[in-house]
Amino acid sequence: MIDHAREFAAPPTRLDSLSSFLLRQWPYLAMLALALFGVAYTSITRQGMTTYWVLLAPIYGAISVAAGWREAADADAKWRLLRTQALHWGAVLAAMLLVFIGDVSRMMNTDASALTVLTVLALGSFTAGVHADAWRVSLVGVILALGVPAIAWLEESTLMILLALIVLMAIAATVLLRERRPHES
Repeated sequence: MIDHAREFAAPPTRLDSLSSFLLRQWPYLAMLALALFGVAYTSITRQGMTTYWVLLAPIYGAISVAAGWREAADADAKWRLLRTQALHWGAVLAAMLLVFIGDVSRMMNTDASALTVLTVLALGSFTAGVHADAWRVSLVGVILALGVPAIAWLEESTLMILLALIVLMAIAATVLLRERRPHES
């Protein structure tokens, strides 16, 4: 018997594959988005967000456990995963809290403390992925680590970038206006 429904089924589109990718990778994309939101919000408002960062560590821990759960072969391995991730993320949380202790936080501005916490989070994510055998969590850590100097550079270079964009827009406007003008013979 021939399956006629298959003949008329549309091939998967790019949108389908993109949505499928996003559905599979959403926890890791959420990890990146949450960390970058914290740095951006701190940078814009110039206010520390201790509670936000403290809540982020258990979220990262839960995602790390979920990512490593499939790799854990038996109940013993799952219990070891839970125990090691709880200790690991507890240590990351303690390191974050050290940044926000009064004497330490008075020595750093809000941008520096946000980048420091992001560095701790990057290291925590990388090592959590290694321990949980979850390469995507480690990849999040690598991306966050690469983001630290990039964010610092952007913070320092914002005015220069804005000036370069204005110059490029002025050049583009000049070229477009010249092309629109009728040519004189």
